[in-house]
Amino acid sequence: MRVEILSSKIHRATVTDANLNYVGSITIDEELMRAANLLENQKVEILDVNNGERFATYVIKGKKGEICLNGAAARKVCIGDIVIIVAYASMKFKKAKKFSPTIVHVNAKNEMIKK
Repeated sequence: MRVEILSSKIHRATVTDANLNYVGSITIDEELMRAANLLENQKVEILDVNNGERFATYVIKGKKGEICLNGAAARKVCIGDIVIIVAYASMKFKKAKKFSPTIVHVNAKNEMIKK
């Protein structure tokens, strides 16, 4: 049996921009992507702490400190909102029991404070 399990999380990032006129995605600081083991074009779920929205999109590389929701997703957040960015992996149940996700904590400037 396979299960979906949390593989990566960027915890409490601050939305720095919302660009309605982009084709879609979330732009994430490339350094945070590396730290969280996220790949460009990888599917992620966005959890907005401020308004309760939960939605899926894909990752593109951004500049230092950048967390920008693009396209239709820009309507689901406000600049300054706190979001949790999560990715899941499918794995066999036995492996999942031993698996530890990568969790990156950030401050209000989207600087990594703890991994």
